[in-house]
Amino acid sequence: MRHFVTLGLLLGAITGAFAADECRHRGDLDAPYCDADRDLVADPPADRRRWRAPHTIAFTYTPIEEPTLYERLLRPLTAHLSQCVGRRVVYFPVQSNAAQIEAMRSGRVQVAWFSTGPTAFAVNIAGAVPFAVKGDAQGAQGYKLMLIVRKDSAFQKPGDLKGQRVAHTSPTSNSGNLAPRALFPAQGLVPGDDYRIVYSGKHDHSILGVVRGEYDAAAVASDVLQRMQRRGQLRGTELRVLYESAPFPTEAVAYAHDLEPALRDKLLKCFYDYRFADDMRREFQQADRFVPVRYQRDWAIVRQVAEGVGERFDRKAYDSAARPAK
Repeated sequence: MRHFVTLGLLLGAITGAFAADECRHRGDLDAPYCDADRDLVADPPADRRRWRAPHTIAFTYTPIEEPTLYERLLRPLTAHLSQCVGRRVVYFPVQSNAAQIEAMRSGRVQVAWFSTGPTAFAVNIAGAVPFAVKGDAQGAQGYKLMLIVRKDSAFQKPGDLKGQRVAHTSPTSNSGNLAPRALFPAQGLVPGDDYRIVYSGKHDHSILGVVRGEYDAAAVASDVLQRMQRRGQLRGTELRVLYESAPFPTEAVAYAHDLEPALRDKLLKCFYDYRFADDMRREFQQADRFVPVRYQRDWAIVRQVAEGVGERFDRKAYDSAARPAK
């Protein structure tokens, strides 16, 4: 009997290994995920036993600024979701883009609000499925890449920054790294060749670093800059903008691909039905709701920017970006 049990376990393991290899199309998705319908996001697990329906749903916001700023701000949203879904929804603070992506990949969070560049990594590395961005009755909000300097500096155009120290935020950031590498060369400025890149870690660190004189300039997201100005963290006379890009899609809210479908659908309806509290509207430039998005269509420009500088949003690129700089 022991021999039959052992043989059965062995055959089960072999069957599981073959099942894992049955994915006919994966694209840039990491090994645990499959994209049979080729919409660029992970399909729900074919095996219903892998669906998740946790009693407590963990929700996290992008760490483009200090996470504690948003725990209070998003409290009305998490309270609404708890009541609407009928399960406890808790805020899960993270300190970096990599930590946020890892939290979803490992199953510690089920819903995450990712910034633009890390959204693509989250899709491929963590099985995230973007479903909404902030917006209003007219549609989705966007943001722009800005190259900022102190107002009292001598720099008047991007090319003047050759030989200087310019802050980028992190390797995975769209406006904080990938878009500058793709767009600045046309402005006469090649990141890494014409100036020294210094990674600050976050957009607010870059902005305040320019104000304090730690960096000569910084590549930042316009919406973060505007939020800091509205909060009174900056005076309007402190900074100048040397360059401003066309709009990019803003942060995306995504669910984990393995959420049980009925729970997933209920959660999405709760997000779409929610109208922002007054504090959220003020913080998010009068956005008052979550607007549906599709990653394949709405993140095309972000993928094009990355491809334009020879970057990909796959596992190899993610591991390279996550390694500490020497």
